[in-house]
Amino acid sequence: MQKQPTAGSCRYRYEKGEPLEDTTCTPGAISPAVTQENLAATICRSGGYTKGIRPPESVTGPEKRANAASYGYTGRLGDAEYDHLISLELGGDPNDTRNLWVEPPDPGHEPGSGVNNRKDPVESKLHTAVCSGKLTLRAAQQAIVTDWTTALSKLGLSSS
Repeated sequence: MQKQPTAGSCRYRYEKGEPLEDTTCTPGAISPAVTQENLAATICRSGGYTKGIRPPESVTGPEKRANAASYGYTGRLGDAEYDHLISLELGGDPNDTRNLWVEPPDPGHEPGSGVNNRKDPVESKLHTAVCSGKLTLRAAQQAIVTDWTTALSKLGLSSS
């Protein structure tokens, strides 16, 4: 298990009600295995990329519980996502604590209904733009780290 930030040391930020990470605890980390030059062989390859690098639940489960304590998250863990700030599909590091945080449910979430995460569609649109050559990998990574709620609009991509 990766060492997590000290319990209670991280604070969520909110933008338009959406949860954002503590930039000190979760600044993001990229995988050195993914570069602009090897996109076709990594994140853009057909058949997928993330399954082969995603850590198993036996690793992430204990980390998620420890990270929840770091953030002071007390809600149902089944309603929160142990999320990669820079998603795997954007070349984020799969198990670096600087890239993982317990993301609480979005506003209006029905407790007990599982994870809901409005960040996921943003990540998918950025991935599509990177793989189609409309956007560099670095630009997508920087936008998601800066503020995922504004990433699409700041990069001139539709948020719908």
